[in-house]
Amino acid sequence: MNCVLRRATVLILLQFVCFIGFSQLTLSGKVTDKAGKALPGATIAVKGTYLGTVASSNGTYKFQNLKEGDYKLVVSFLGYQTTQREVKLNKSEEIDFNLESSAIMANEVLVAATRADSKTPVVLTNVSKEELSERNLGQDIPMLLSLTPSFVTSSDAGAGVGYTGFRIRGSDANRINVTVDGIPLNDSESHGVYWVNMPDFASSVDNIQIQRGVGTSTSGAGAFGASINMQTQNVNAQPYAEISSSAGSFNTFKNTVKLGTGLKKGFAFDMRLSKITSDGYIDRASSDLQSAYFSAGYYGDRTSVKASVIIGKEKTYQAWNGVPKVRLENDEEGMQRYADHGLVSQEVVDQMKASDSRTYNQYTYKNETDNYWQKHYRLFLTHLFKDNTKFNIAFHYTQGEGYYEQFKKNDKLEKYGLAPIVIGSETIEKTDIIRRKWLDNDFYGTVFSFSKKTDILDLVAGGGWNKYDGDHFGEIRWMKNAGDAFLGDKYYDNNGTKEEYNVYVKGNFAIDNHLSLYADMQIRGIDYKIKGIDSDLRDITQKHDFLFFNPKLGLNYEINENHRLFVSFSVANREPNRSNYIDIEEGKVPTSERLFDYELTYKLTKANFLFEANLFYMDYKDQLVVTGGVNDVGSALMMNVDKSYRRGIELSAATNITKSISWKGNLSLSENKIKNFTEGVENWDEGGNTLFDLGKSNIAFSPNVTANSVFSYNKSGFGVQLISQYVGKQYIDNSSNNDRSLDAYTVSNMNFSYEFKPKFAESLRFNVLVNNMFNAEYESNAWVYSYIVGGERFAMDGYFPQAGTNFLAGVTVRF
Repeated sequence: MNCVLRRATVLILLQFVCFIGFSQLTLSGKVTDKAGKALPGATIAVKGTYLGTVASSNGTYKFQNLKEGDYKLVVSFLGYQTTQREVKLNKSEEIDFNLESSAIMANEVLVAATRADSKTPVVLTNVSKEELSERNLGQDIPMLLSLTPSFVTSSDAGAGVGYTGFRIRGSDANRINVTVDGIPLNDSESHGVYWVNMPDFASSVDNIQIQRGVGTSTSGAGAFGASINMQTQNVNAQPYAEISSSAGSFNTFKNTVKLGTGLKKGFAFDMRLSKITSDGYIDRASSDLQSAYFSAGYYGDRTSVKASVIIGKEKTYQAWNGVPKVRLENDEEGMQRYADHGLVSQEVVDQMKASDSRTYNQYTYKNETDNYWQKHYRLFLTHLFKDNTKFNIAFHYTQGEGYYEQFKKNDKLEKYGLAPIVIGSETIEKTDIIRRKWLDNDFYGTVFSFSKKTDILDLVAGGGWNKYDGDHFGEIRWMKNAGDAFLGDKYYDNNGTKEEYNVYVKGNFAIDNHLSLYADMQIRGIDYKIKGIDSDLRDITQKHDFLFFNPKLGLNYEINENHRLFVSFSVANREPNRSNYIDIEEGKVPTSERLFDYELTYKLTKANFLFEANLFYMDYKDQLVVTGGVNDVGSALMMNVDKSYRRGIELSAATNITKSISWKGNLSLSENKIKNFTEGVENWDEGGNTLFDLGKSNIAFSPNVTANSVFSYNKSGFGVQLISQYVGKQYIDNSSNNDRSLDAYTVSNMNFSYEFKPKFAESLRFNVLVNNMFNAEYESNAWVYSYIVGGERFAMDGYFPQAGTNFLAGVTVRF
């Protein structure tokens, strides 16, 4: 560990030190329904502190070592009305709660089957609606979650609007399962989630749970690094209206309108309309994003029916290529090499040399844009039986359609299946072309669950069936020399269909009031077919079937109300995605990946202090990684590596220093290795790939250190947050070579807010977010292609610089 890393580690660790006061007062009691029946699993939280517990098998709870003072207890249980009670504690007290059945079935029923609670042995972070709204001024959801443990974000446009991505524990987005109200969001073929297709979705989210590691069973793509479970907004009992507007650097604007009827005779209607525009930090990296959310439902005392529609439309100017390292370093000779080696034209190199080193964008064609429309239709039915068995079923349909347009100068006609054009004595084999690459897909299915709680058992059974049908095709929009080509001619056309089903049973069995056993068994099947011609005019027809068994076991030990210890072991399997199948060396077929995940967690909770330490070991079999080589048409090759692993420790802490000042932070230390890696580098001299046996190497994009720190001051509606983020060095391929790496970086942000209640509105809130206030220069993502020519190794690459000091300011009025 180098000295910079050691200093960063020590700095963060010092922030975990605090002083904790002890006293001897006890607050205890029992939670029952109106008939006096115990409600095991009811949640009891002490507002304004970090204390929280769940009722035992006989409904009892206890908080010990409390100081004298005023406390507010919040008690909740699914299917019952949440109750609050203020307690002035100057001696030990026993306070019982009798909860009334809820008049409505809350939206949390939709996600309960896939969520982990306080007794589930899963490493998780819950992000509330309030935490999201503190920073929701137009940036995408990955940017809003960037302060959670082991979370690293990146933005193509450099300012958090447009195409954004993230990794958790080094795992990229196509290895992270994402659901909305229990419905899978990951694209069935790429396994990724494109947040740009759902702009300002955070404004319709009530809360998010991030489970690191394998997590609990859910529908959709396999969780190989984490899972993200989002719950949309709950029904509001009262009518409301909200207007939110923000503006900031790079001509960024966000406008949002939200309306709701409130609950009228069991019926409620909610809607949101949003528009976000930004020029982006990178040249021409503009975004024009529009979205809407509608929901209508009937909410009875035991039955609810809800329908919702989520609409997103995006137009972004392409900034996918990044900035070559030679441009970042003002290396004139290196830039010229791009033309000399035929990587780009001399015209492109001249433009590169004349551009700004950090905002360069290779694309200059005025309509080099990505355009996509997506509509999600969802219908939910939930019923609570008299024996407290809950049933939930949801039907969903997503329709997506879009394209990206490209100008290709002097492109070969044969790449489009076209014969040379003969004009008189001249034979034309290359010409300027404008093309569009289209994706038109449908995704539909159903998910369901049954859940039952008894005194000693919390049981859930569920599953789902989903089908994807996607067309991929390319069309010619214009040619300088058209020949026999016509506007709209398709030069490739293929289709992918994928059926996925899963069933699971999971339960938490209370052995006694302290120890519980968790078991989760899932079977998941996949039938995937591809047929047709790809963009390189190859026939990519193929068929693949998988049947996976994903068991999970864990023990949770509540030492007392302040100390918790749990351990878990989980198995996850993941099928290759579309690009793994079609961008593969001829004659080879990738196989599925398997993960054995071991987690050990200790959690300490006091009234004004919270600490959590998690040890993890993620042991991979046949993980798919980039080899460094390319296939015969220039696409990056991926291969299964026999053995690889991630292991480390995640530390989180929070403390209320005073009534107005608090701090929270996290630190992740990890080692991420491929045990025996062979790198392939394309050899232009001899053809094919030259292989290098590197032995043990670092997994790309897996920093050994990440850390976050947030100091907060809140008093009389005024709030200030000082936010610091540190991301350690990352290699951008698996060679562990410093020449192909991202430097470590530290970014500091400041967030100001003020909220009050004017006479004309329910609330009025102002926010100002200053990002990167010390103007750090850093890149958060990159790609690289290596090749050998003249016996020497060279690189073609793209780095993604992030914006220097910038700001966003907003105002929200709620009526």
